[in-house]
Amino acid sequence: MAKEMSEEEIYEEAKKRVKSKRGFYRHFLAYLGVNVVLIIIWALSGGPRIGSGDWTGGKWFLWPLCIWGVFVVVNFLEVFVFKTSIRGERTAIEEEIKKMKKE
Repeated sequence: MAKEMSEEEIYEEAKKRVKSKRGFYRHFLAYLGVNVVLIIIWALSGGPRIGSGDWTGGKWFLWPLCIWGVFVVVNFLEVFVFKTSIRGERTAIEEEIKKMKKE
């Protein structure tokens, strides 16, 4: 039931994937840049503190590093692992139509 993608659909799909990959790389570079700056600020403002009482041991930069890191990983998975495509969407729609017709 699924038909082959046209040249225009292939081009649009490739364009969408390139845009997603570029977006991920920009996100990752921003993550690295900001966190390097935060680590430098932490180091210049006194570095580690003994007995701070939290899980970071006075390394407050770990909070944004870890929380933002989760979003970077999710973004990576969306772009490189769970790729959605026009063909995949079309197949899912066709399957849903079949289910609806059976009801």
